[in-house]
Amino acid sequence: MSRRGRRSHRARPVLRAAALACAAALFSAGCQQAGDDTATGAAPRPERRGHLVTTVVTERAPVSTQHERPGTLRLRRVVRLYAEEEGRIEQLDVFEGDRVEPSELLVRLEDDVLRAELDKARATLAQERLDLKRFQDLAARNAASQDDLAQARTALALAEADLKLLELRLADTRITAPFAGIVTQRFAEPGDFVTKNTQLLTLADPGSLVAEIYVSELVLPHISAGDPARIRIDALGGERFAGEILRIHPTLSEANRQARVEIRFDAIPAGARAGQFVRAELATAAVARLLVPFRALRQDRDGQFVWVMDEDGQAARRPVRTGLRIADQVEILHGIDAGARVITRGFLGIAEGEKLTRVDDDEGPSLATPDATSEAVDSMP
Repeated sequence: MSRRGRRSHRARPVLRAAALACAAALFSAGCQQAGDDTATGAAPRPERRGHLVTTVVTERAPVSTQHERPGTLRLRRVVRLYAEEEGRIEQLDVFEGDRVEPSELLVRLEDDVLRAELDKARATLAQERLDLKRFQDLAARNAASQDDLAQARTALALAEADLKLLELRLADTRITAPFAGIVTQRFAEPGDFVTKNTQLLTLADPGSLVAEIYVSELVLPHISAGDPARIRIDALGGERFAGEILRIHPTLSEANRQARVEIRFDAIPAGARAGQFVRAELATAAVARLLVPFRALRQDRDGQFVWVMDEDGQAARRPVRTGLRIADQVEILHGIDAGARVITRGFLGIAEGEKLTRVDDDEGPSLATPDATSEAVDSMP
């Protein structure tokens, strides 16, 4: 055996003895510590805590919300002017964008034929009046029968009707403005021959400009005609213009369950034009709502639900039906009641009936609904 091998062989018993000594020392220290704990009466280690969560206690509270909806400016009063007589256009001096006054002449058609027929009708009427006078004189002397007198009266009535009809037709060759407005469309030119019911012009009342938006069926019960509103026109900058709800249409779209709402301005701003994009803000009356933080809402293939901590401190799943989303909270319509302790964090690994431990500072009921909010409100799908 080499010198190195003999040296290693002699060292092994020494290492084995050192390891046994260390083990004995550790065992002795542990026993001593256990004896000291028993002697001093130290409290036993605490039990293992449950699943850690944060919660909030819900309460119903009045919430006044504001809803921002996109829309379009539209003219409510628009008139399409048609030719009621056929003929050649002799006068048409207005163009798109021109302002017109009430009763201002816009279109004049040629009327030579109608004037000739009108002169003939006047002559016929004069003759029928003379005939009636003659038959009345003859009847007074018993020289004419009552039938002759009745026929003369009928002929006079027909002549008067023909004259009135021609006067109306002659008046129809002149088209005037029914109100003060702006010409928005022109479909003909002077010299054109037009027939009856041919559209010539479109006239709009600029004072009838309204903002037209669409509102969800969830919001409709909380607004009414006359409620204040604010309108922002993107093309005119960030200024908000005061207005009020003018009309809520009675039917909803089957595609999106929304109704059309018209909002009029208190004063129509300069530069506002039909077709411009707008954003309208509607304020609803305060309504008692049960809200929970939106992060507490869960969803799977069975639908929406929340986790709550029951009276025994255990996790319980509650299916819910939601309403409006208000800022970072969501309205609960069905599924939980006021006073429920809803879990807001700590969902990872949570299970039905699992023991829970709260780590938030909520020592009692905590109001989850604000008294009012000015945040935008969206309808939940």
